[in-house]
Amino acid sequence: MSEENKAMVRRMVEGINAGNVEGTVDELFAPRAARRVKRLFAEFYAAFPDWREEIVELVAEGNTVAGRFRCSGTHRGEFLGEAPTGKRMEVEEVFFLRAEGGRFVDFWALEDSLGRLRQLGLVPSRSGRSKEADPA
Repeated sequence: MSEENKAMVRRMVEGINAGNVEGTVDELFAPRAARRVKRLFAEFYAAFPDWREEIVELVAEGNTVAGRFRCSGTHRGEFLGEAPTGKRMEVEEVFFLRAEGGRFVDFWALEDSLGRLRQLGLVPSRSGRSKEADPA
């Protein structure tokens, strides 16, 4: 079962990167989880239309898959109430997905939100200044 679930994650990333979020999520997720995942990706694609995910590592045991992903995109739409900056960002995320009956029923994600906001210039860097204010 573990290998089949890892293959489902690979199909998920391929479908999302191909722009087929709706169809991919409907195929791979149970209805309740699918609604949540679709909302999440709708928000990201509205803000980052060139959103891409790359699998860095997948580990599976039983019906759970843990994955580390590298995600990137260009801020071209409103995100968290902030106007587009036109800046590109790349962050790492960790997902846990639990499958039952050949579909994912639970989905948890941990992401580097602060790193994303810093790259977009929406929060100050560690020095307390925005990247634009940091000398080159």
